Amino acid sequence: MRSLAHIDQTNDPLPIVILGGGFAGLFAALHLRDLHSGPIILIDQSWSFVFKPLLYELLTSEVKLELISPRYDELLHNSGITFVLGTVEAIDLEQKQVKLNSGLKYSYRHLVLALGSTTSYLGIPGAKEHALSFRTGYDVFALGQHLRNRLQIATQTEDIEERRALLTVAIVGGGASGVEMAATLADLLPTWYIPLGGNPQDIQIVILQRGSEILKESTSDRLRETAQLELQQRTVSVGVLLESEVKAIHPGVVEFERSGQLERLAAATVVWTTGNATHPVIDSLAIAPENRDKHKRLLVKPTLQLPDFPEVFAGGDCAIEPLNPQPATAQVAYQQGAAIAHNIKALINGKSPTPATVNLRGTLMKLGMHESAVEIFDRYEIKGQLGQAIRLATYLELMPTPARNFVNRTGWFTEEILKQIARV
Repeated sequence: MRSLAHIDQTNDPLPIVILGGGFAGLFAALHLRDLHSGPIILIDQSWSFVFKPLLYELLTSEVKLELISPRYDELLHNSGITFVLGTVEAIDLEQKQVKLNSGLKYSYRHLVLALGSTTSYLGIPGAKEHALSFRTGYDVFALGQHLRNRLQIATQTEDIEERRALLTVAIVGGGASGVEMAATLADLLPTWYIPLGGNPQDIQIVILQRGSEILKESTSDRLRETAQLELQQRTVSVGVLLESEVKAIHPGVVEFERSGQLERLAAATVVWTTGNATHPVIDSLAIAPENRDKHKRLLVKPTLQLPDFPEVFAGGDCAIEPLNPQPATAQVAYQQGAAIAHNIKALINGKSPTPATVNLRGTLMKLGMHESAVEIFDRYEIKGQLGQAIRLATYLELMPTPARNFVNRTGWFTEEILKQIARV
């Protein structure tokens, strides 16, 4: 193993290269800009940052696209950070070089891996072809267009069974994403369907959950109970099919097994909210098997460094610290980005990096239009419109965009509530 002294105390003119412009990567870059005067390169395959937690609000028009998906070149204008639009093809950890599919190559002094995860369809036939994902701004508009089209066709369909299928949405996965999607659509679809002359009671939304309960291991028991209750109190009640394993997805039909029997659900819309896979580039890294977890994520030290390559840091969905695992959320990735920046600065100055600390404020869950449930410090729960106000302010506080102007006016509201609750 190369010594830290050799790696970090040279006057190496090579840049710090950051792969992935999500929360971990973008905020590592922004914090480094304030700590380091050397060259910094941020590489992402998209033109724009995407604030994934607020994609539901984009679907419902509660927020505008420019608020949650600003362009990187605008975000980084006059920052001293170089943005490169490109797709990473390979990383040579021994030679300390990144290659893009365009043929461009970048040697680095320090590397930050923040490529996130990709959708896994778990080998289920037809899932990739016939289910809609929900990870990008494009996915939001594709889903919205698809749903509006199905509602329009339903108003012109005489056949009862065909209309029922057109008005049925199957959501695969009962984790946080599936529950938030179900609650959002249960309020949103009636607002689109009623003006067309449709009866909102004809709309059917069904969650298909392989396990025995929704939100398993992702929330507290109290928040799970709140979510279950809220699903029933939406404009359209949400059905939940537990212990239902999806076997195949065909055009307009989901096949699933429940209680040993194969069943079919006619649904013109299938939304896929389960299954994450490591990024292909992370998969291809020359990393010892013992330095990956069972999901092939990179195991990192408490300092977020790779064990055999101390000049390389990893954060966000593609990495896990085995002694202190954290949920794959925006607030975690945001703090990891800051920790990575400070540790890189420490190495450049010949100092030792320090373990990253993550302070979880709680759980934020959207449970319908204009409503959320917020569990603060995993002790106090706030629901409804007040919960949504806290959720929005908390998320927008993280945004490196004009959204900060909004937070400057409303952030005190969130902070004061947190302070008051902390005193209880």
